[in-house]
Amino acid sequence: MARRPLGRLEAEVLAVVAAADSFISTVDLWERMDGAPTRSTVNTILNRLLDKGMLQRIRVGRQYEYRLAVDEADVVAGRMHEHLRLASDQQYVLSRFVETLSGEQARMLRVVLDDLPSAGGGRS
Repeated sequence: MARRPLGRLEAEVLAVVAAADSFISTVDLWERMDGAPTRSTVNTILNRLLDKGMLQRIRVGRQYEYRLAVDEADVVAGRMHEHLRLASDQQYVLSRFVETLSGEQARMLRVVLDDLPSAGGGRS
C-alpha cells in the first residue's frame, strides 16, 4: 500500500524529532514546534506517524517519548521528489530551487552531482 504524502505538520514533527539527540517527549516536541499547534493536534500527528511506521515510541513513566524509525534523508528526499513530480515544468522548478540555495548549499549540491555515476545515476 502506497503512503500518502506527508502534511506540513507531519513534516514539522518529523523535523523536530530528527533534531533531537535521542528520544523526545511529547511536551518537549510540542515546545519546539512553530505556530503553537495544540497538544492534541501534536498527539494526533504523532499517532499518524506511528501508524505509518515513521516513529518509534517508548513509555517513560506516565508519558511517551519518540524517535525516528526511518532515515530522515529518505523522508525529505521523498517529499522533494513528490513536489517535483507534480510540477508542469520540472526544469524551471529545479532552476528556481537552485537559485534560492545558499553558497554552501550550492557547493554541497555540486559535490553530490559530481559524485553521481556518469549514466545519470541517482535513485528515482
